[in-house]
Amino acid sequence: MKFSCPKCKSKLEIQKTFNKKIHISCSCGIEDLLEFSKNIDEVFLEFLSRFDEGLVTKKGISEGLKNEGIIRDEKEIKKMIGKNNPDKTTEDILFSKRDFISQYKVLTNPEPKMGSDVEDMGLDESISNHLKEIGINQFYKFQEEAIQEVSFGENVIIEAPTASGKTEAFLIPVIQKIKKESNNVRGVFAVFVYPTKALSRDQYPKILKFAEKIGIKVKVFDGDTEQIERREILESPPHILVTNFDVIHYHLWHQTRFSSLLSTIKVLVVDETHVYSGIFGSNVHYIIKRLKRICSNKIQFVAASATLEDAKNFCEQLFGVKMKIIHGSGKKGQTDFVMLFPSLRTQRSLMIDLTKKMTEKNHKTMVFNNSHLNSELLAIQAKKQKINIKVHRAGLMANYRKSVEQEFKSDKLQAISCTPTLELGIDVGNVDCVISSTIPVNRLIQRIGRAARKGQRGYAFLALGNDPISQYYKNHPDDYFEDVEKTYIDPKNPFVEEFQVLAMACDRPISKHELKEHEGIIKQHIENENLIIHNNRIIPNFDKISSLLNDYSIRGIGKSLDIFLNEKKVGDRVLPIALEELHKDAIYFLAGIRYRVKECGYPQRNFAKLERISRDYPYYTKALTEEWPTIETVFETRKAYGIEVAFCKLHIQKKVYGYVNIELGQEITQGQKVLLDSPLEYDFITKGIVFHAPRPIDQIKKAEDEEYTEASGYHATEHVVIEGSNMITGGVSQDLGGISLGTSGLIFIYDGAIGGNGASKALFDRFEKALERSMFIVKECPCQSEAGCPRCTFSYRCGNNNEYLHKYSALEILQRINKGEETKLEEPTEGDKPLV
Repeated sequence: MKFSCPKCKSKLEIQKTFNKKIHISCSCGIEDLLEFSKNIDEVFLEFLSRFDEGLVTKKGISEGLKNEGIIRDEKEIKKMIGKNNPDKTTEDILFSKRDFISQYKVLTNPEPKMGSDVEDMGLDESISNHLKEIGINQFYKFQEEAIQEVSFGENVIIEAPTASGKTEAFLIPVIQKIKKESNNVRGVFAVFVYPTKALSRDQYPKILKFAEKIGIKVKVFDGDTEQIERREILESPPHILVTNFDVIHYHLWHQTRFSSLLSTIKVLVVDETHVYSGIFGSNVHYIIKRLKRICSNKIQFVAASATLEDAKNFCEQLFGVKMKIIHGSGKKGQTDFVMLFPSLRTQRSLMIDLTKKMTEKNHKTMVFNNSHLNSELLAIQAKKQKINIKVHRAGLMANYRKSVEQEFKSDKLQAISCTPTLELGIDVGNVDCVISSTIPVNRLIQRIGRAARKGQRGYAFLALGNDPISQYYKNHPDDYFEDVEKTYIDPKNPFVEEFQVLAMACDRPISKHELKEHEGIIKQHIENENLIIHNNRIIPNFDKISSLLNDYSIRGIGKSLDIFLNEKKVGDRVLPIALEELHKDAIYFLAGIRYRVKECGYPQRNFAKLERISRDYPYYTKALTEEWPTIETVFETRKAYGIEVAFCKLHIQKKVYGYVNIELGQEITQGQKVLLDSPLEYDFITKGIVFHAPRPIDQIKKAEDEEYTEASGYHATEHVVIEGSNMITGGVSQDLGGISLGTSGLIFIYDGAIGGNGASKALFDRFEKALERSMFIVKECPCQSEAGCPRCTFSYRCGNNNEYLHKYSALEILQRINKGEETKLEEPTEGDKPLV
């Protein structure tokens, strides 16, 4: 329904704000803030009445919004702009009075340092001639360094932005080495590894075009390679093979003909190395170790990556060798960057509005979302506003994704709503604007790197959300630029090690003097008859372990529940998270459509069956859980301010006992409780930290229910520390779980992945910063609720329906910690009720 402005007759904009008000505004400048009511007609009538009484003005409400920190004062915005000269589009966004402008700056790249001329590099004549043909007469300095170091046989990390010339920096020296050793090249000389098939296929034509001109043979081998082409590759191996680690893992342990090709490689190039973090990276560490083991040559390693906080240490841990780092920069135009906090609307509403403003000016726009569902919902709502936009995300058919890329590249499509799939180097042509939800700054810079590559003016918007870390950045925008992503792997994850040692025995029998560092695991496998001693060698018991290895995914570990719709498998979900999402009567999201779980076979069988529900069904579900932690081993302890914190091996017993129905679109994650007839139980080993929080003495003294106030304070503290650590540890809060044990003061924060993924260790190493930030999140939240709100104490992952939370107790606890109050760790007792 259209509500017209009583002053100029234009369409009014009516929005629900996050402090339960209704904000009404018009393009002519009048606006008002009214009490929330579900009946919009009543709100509009009250607005007309106030207008008639002269209470609706151009200035009054804006002054109130400024005073409450809902919008930024124009003087402050002008001070941010300074001597910069934003264009009309950016200016309209900065002064729109619809969002809080946290930061405005112009991002400029210094001109890249130039290196030697092509003809002075001593390259093979065919390479030099081809480079001149394609217009490259001089290298960037970082390319020159990379070419020299790789040619000399050094293990190298090339760290440079997207589209800065990284591919040439590793491709040219590899081709040079092949030309130089042409008489000795037998089989595959180099393997180029990409994290996804889509990226392999995108980069392959570029590599092929260059290599073919020099007489070098290149082929791609992955899950989509046809049988005829596979046969050709096996019978006549290329000099360079393009693939991924999933393929290498599978063929090594199956000892296929393809795995024998891998035994000849001399150079392994791993592009987009920053992707190999967490469980995936821990598995890749072992796959690289396995390649070294079966190769007849000593492998030279070349890593190419976007900006990492500590690329050298990370890559040396991943590859298991010493490496030399080379830094590069790319040439591009200046970019107007704005960080916005959506005080008066949702994050999605802000992102759609920005997309509309950009596309109306014919600026080609990429909109990055942090989940599949958000990318779908944004596109659906944007299309309703006549925006020419399509979705690009994992889980969609490859040919559809390719068509979206081509339409955008050929200017038939104005905008793409995407997930991090397009963070990687897939070529989508010219981009003017990047809009992103909250992510670590180095990944944002990589996304922004998509814009203004042709030297034109670029636009970049960071749309903060309505969550604790976004509120923190609203008030402390400079800290955002310090929070570089922490990339981590955990080679000592016992489950990764256990499976990968089995895979090693399948690759090639283990001799008795080998793999001393895995002696304990090998002994355990022999005792369990997974491995057998035969002729003084250790070989796999294939009858027993083949199903184990077939079920194992290098991108995640643990068993999965298979998901069926109409008796057809449509997906799977790894345990233990599967129990929270696929219990009976859960509402499950699949490709933007909601289904109900009609049957969950767990624990007897690992499946869940879905059924369709009507599109207008008003709810989704959130599991209710209980968890009990047991400390198995303490690896390390230290003091953070005055509190003792331990990094340990934990045994987590988990129970899903019910769920809540939450209304779609509701911001507060609380709902109506429903108990399951048969609770689902699961226990697993992981790693995490534990600390003893100080008592909130002042709040306890004021309280009628002292026990509730204390326990709820610890529970709220656990939530805020996890959310507050999000960007400090590289956006890993989604990888973490938490438990606070009643009034004991003990708080556990653990890796959600079985065996651990390194996220909690990243938090352990930076714990002081997380504790300080957590205090500011609670202190600066304007909500008056005792329990808090989604911007401070609530968690979207809470298994307790966001109940038993006390904002002011949590603030006192965090203030006591930051002032240095001392605590010591004690063992939990059975009487402590866990809150998660």
